[in-house]
Amino acid sequence: RLQKLKEMFISKFGSAPKFYARAPGRVNLIGEHIDYCGYAVLPMAIEQDILIAVEPVQTQVVQLANTNSSYLDFSTSVNNIQINKTKPQWHNYFLCGLKGIQEHFGLNNPTGMNCLLDGTIPPSSGLSSSSALVCCAGLVTLRANGKTLSKVELAEICTKSERYIGTEGGGMDQSISFLAEEGTAKLIEFSPLRATDVRLPSGATFVIANSCVEMNKAATSHYNIRVVECRLATKLLSKSKGLEWKKMLRLHDVQTQLGVSLEEMLTIVEEVLHPEPYSTEEICKCLGISLEELRSQILSPNMQDVSTFKLHQRAKHVYSEAARVLEFKKICSEAPANALQLLGELMKQSHISCREMYECSCPELDRLVDICLQFGAIGSRLTGAGWGGCTVSMVPTDKLNTFLKNVKKAYYQTDGQRLAVENNSLFATKPGRGALVFVEA
Repeated sequence: RLQKLKEMFISKFGSAPKFYARAPGRVNLIGEHIDYCGYAVLPMAIEQDILIAVEPVQTQVVQLANTNSSYLDFSTSVNNIQINKTKPQWHNYFLCGLKGIQEHFGLNNPTGMNCLLDGTIPPSSGLSSSSALVCCAGLVTLRANGKTLSKVELAEICTKSERYIGTEGGGMDQSISFLAEEGTAKLIEFSPLRATDVRLPSGATFVIANSCVEMNKAATSHYNIRVVECRLATKLLSKSKGLEWKKMLRLHDVQTQLGVSLEEMLTIVEEVLHPEPYSTEEICKCLGISLEELRSQILSPNMQDVSTFKLHQRAKHVYSEAARVLEFKKICSEAPANALQLLGELMKQSHISCREMYECSCPELDRLVDICLQFGAIGSRLTGAGWGGCTVSMVPTDKLNTFLKNVKKAYYQTDGQRLAVENNSLFATKPGRGALVFVEA
C-alpha cells in the first residue's frame, strides 16, 4: 500500500514524499454519547486507517489530493484557512487538524505541503473516519513544521480543532486514535485525559457490520441537539439540588458535586425530570431566565429554532451507560467464567438504551443487531454516533466463519446496494495501534 501511494504521489506532484502519517479509525465497544457529558468510554482502534504521504514545500500552499477520485483535489494558502461548516467536505477535516496545530504554536509562516491521502475506513459509518483525518492532519502539520507534542496534547488539540467544523464532540475519537496500543482496548477518561488498558477476554472476536445508512455528524443537527439536551438536563438537575447551575455544563459535574453514585443519579433523574418533552418556555421557567438568555447563553447557534427537548430520557441514558462502561471494565479485569455472557448482556442493554432513551438508532441498525444476535453474536449494539453507520458484535471465535456467512446472506445479499459494498461492510477486527509517523529511508 505504501509503495502504491508513493507511486501515485510521484505521478501527481512530480517528486517523492518525505514522510507518511497514519491515524486509525475506532470502534466504541461500550459508552455511546457520554464522552461529551464527561464520562469514560471504552473504545479500541481498528486496523482500518487514514494514511497521508507528505512532502513539505517552500511555497506557503497546501495541496491536497485523494487516492479516491470521488474526493476532489483542493489547495489553499496556509495563512488563510477557511473552514466551511455548511457543507462538510473531506478537505475541511484536514484543515481542522492543520489549523489546530498552527494556532497552538502560533505559527506565523507555516510550512506548505503536498499531501496525498488514502483511507480504508468506510466514510460516514460511525468508525470515526473524520476524526482520524483530523488527527492525521494534525500529526502531518506537526511533523512538517518540526514541532513535537505528547500524544495526550495532540489528542486534546485535535478534539478542539474538530469543533471548527461544527461538531460538538467529546474527545473519545481523537484520544483513541493517538493513545491506542495493539492488542488492547482502552478505558478513556477525561479531564484530565488518561487511558487505561482493558484486556478483552479470549474466545471472542469483535465484528463490525455497516448498516450502509450513511450519517454525517457534521451535516445533521441530531448530534448537536443531544449535546444541548444533556447540557439542559445538567442545568435543571443542578438547580433542583441547589448547586450553582450556571457553572454546570456536563452531567458528570452534577454527580461529582453531589458526591453520589451513578445509581443514585438515576434515582434523582426520576425524581426531578419528567418524561414528557420540555418546551423552551418550561425550561426558562424552571431556570428563572428569559428566552433571550436561554438562546444566547445555553443553546448553541444552530439550536435556536429547536422548541422541545427530551431531558429525562437523555440523562437516563447517560448515567446508565456510564455505569455499563465501568461494569464492562470490571468484568474484563476480573475475568469470571461467564465473562463473555456478562459483556454480551451489557452490549445488548446499551443498544436498547441508545434506541429507546437516546433515540440515535434507525430501523436498519435495529434489524442488523437482531440478525447478528440471531446468528450467534453474544452481544451486539450500534457503535459511533448512530442514525446509521455500524454495529459491533461480540462473536465466539469458533463460530466466526458461520456467523459472517449468515449475516452476509441475511442482511447484505437481500439488497443490491448493500451487496455492492459487502466486502468493506462486514469484517472482524482486533485492537490496533495508534497514530504514527514514518519517514522515507
